[in-house]
Amino acid sequence: MLSTLAQYQLVTNNIDRSLKIVGADPTVERQSEYYLENIENIKSIDEFLADDRVYSYAMKAMGLEDMIYAKAFMRKVLEEGVDISDSFANNLTDQRYKEFAEVFNFARNGEATTIFEKTRQPVVDNFMRQTLEESEGAQNEGVRLALYFERKAPEITNVYELLADRALAETVYTALGVPDEFAMSDIDKQAAFIEERVDVEQLTDPDYLSRLLERFSALYDLKYGSPAASLTPSLMVAGSAGGVIGIGENLLSSIQNLKLGG
Repeated sequence: MLSTLAQYQLVTNNIDRSLKIVGADPTVERQSEYYLENIENIKSIDEFLADDRVYSYAMKAMGLEDMIYAKAFMRKVLEEGVDISDSFANNLTDQRYKEFAEVFNFARNGEATTIFEKTRQPVVDNFMRQTLEESEGAQNEGVRLALYFERKAPEITNVYELLADRALAETVYTALGVPDEFAMSDIDKQAAFIEERVDVEQLTDPDYLSRLLERFSALYDLKYGSPAASLTPSLMVAGSAGGVIGIGENLLSSIQNLKLGG
């Protein structure tokens, strides 16, 4: 089995093919067809929430699958929208709710909401990517985290947005090699610690992001046990559980030389 880094690179280096395979799955294909055929007929929040297949598809596409059950909560998100600064979505730390309310902006556009292209193919594209990440995560959670971080990184404007997203925060915690207890410390202290070591502005730089995810992938395997089957004896290191874990020479060099802050 491939290491976290090797599997992540295999997926991203062939991303179009990976997404095409996901879209060809009969279940995914049926779900997408139903969504595209029916979304334009939905003219209100009531109709949106009443069609479980459309609503569930949209929630998964926007990364909110674990909140599908919370329709009363999501109704409040949609009814208040994002145009008022103190709206429900704008006051939530998790930016995904604001993104959801912006795409399905019934509060602003009313019955015309679903005529906009952003409620159609872009939602399907998001659903495909979410499904791909979920599928990879079933085999290796580290790959899912790396794929998700790569997708969200360009949108991060400050360290607090990063900390507000559990998956993004976990990726950075792992890349920095901090213990699990770090997540329980004061949020401002966490932010200060990460700001000294990760340049958020450089997350839009592919090279910087690649180095960060290389570090994450290697340390993820060290923490949880590498799935790599073939090891180079000269590059064996002791894992936290007392086992033996192997990483490649180039990757080891990257980890040793990477300065996340600059």
